Amino acid sequence: MAGYVLRRFLQLIPVFLGATLLLYFLVFSLPGDATAAICGDKGCTPGVEASLRAQYNLDQPFWMQYLLYLKGVLTFDLGTNFAGREISTIIAEVFPTTAKLAVMALVFEAVFGIVFGLFAGLRKGKIFDSTVLVVSLVVISVPIFVLGFLMQFVFGVKLAWTNPTVSGDASFTELLLPAIVLGLVSFAYVLRLTRTSVIENANADYVRTATAKGLSRPRVVTVHILRNSMIPVATFLGADLGALMGGAIVTEGIFNVNGVGNTLYRAVLNGEAPVVVSIVTVLILIFCLANLLVDLLYAWLDPRIRYA
Repeated sequence: MAGYVLRRFLQLIPVFLGATLLLYFLVFSLPGDATAAICGDKGCTPGVEASLRAQYNLDQPFWMQYLLYLKGVLTFDLGTNFAGREISTIIAEVFPTTAKLAVMALVFEAVFGIVFGLFAGLRKGKIFDSTVLVVSLVVISVPIFVLGFLMQFVFGVKLAWTNPTVSGDASFTELLLPAIVLGLVSFAYVLRLTRTSVIENANADYVRTATAKGLSRPRVVTVHILRNSMIPVATFLGADLGALMGGAIVTEGIFNVNGVGNTLYRAVLNGEAPVVVSIVTVLILIFCLANLLVDLLYAWLDPRIRYA
């Protein structure tokens, strides 16, 4: 098992290097000069411009810039933004809010998606199954910003069950509605994926064998059907964690959440390439670690991986 974990961890290194190299190349190959965003329309004097280019390593060739960037990542020195603030400080201020929002959305889509998908799969072709299929299809079809504004208007303005926007404290109750909006589309995918897996495994030979042995229906469902159905669902949830963190831009904009998404959006608008690269690098790390966790879950869900 230890060797399996080590191999999976080592596989993440080239993935991280390749993703960050591509990210760095795409961001810093954009037309224009980063110093123009600092100096404004009037421009800077040649001396100030040369100093800025040296400060942000823009006077170095691309490969040297990338190596210095990797060194900063490994030493937790992400540099400063154009206003002179430490980027690591900026991320530390906004990251907890987005992490809380993404985890709440992940729990919502995982718990409710699996439960509804399980019952729909066990009742294939019945009213409950048909209803959740139609509802999930509607959720997938409607854009997330439409769902966000609609739920904000209904639950935040008309019914006044919660605040329409999130305050600086970002309490659990305030983040509950944005988390549901953020995880709503993924909830529909988890539901349909769980339903399909449950239907497939419910007709497998090992399920009929377990039933013939006299095992109780709850044990057959939980141990044999549900557990084996979780392998594709776990894959989706692991990949979705990084997508939720990055996809929070729209949700955080609708509910005025001071998180990573809003910070990343402002950095793109202001042309602050160091901030953009640093935030996306953190998201890449989260994505890699989430996939490592999924690989470990495989070994628990499927005993054949442990024995292999």
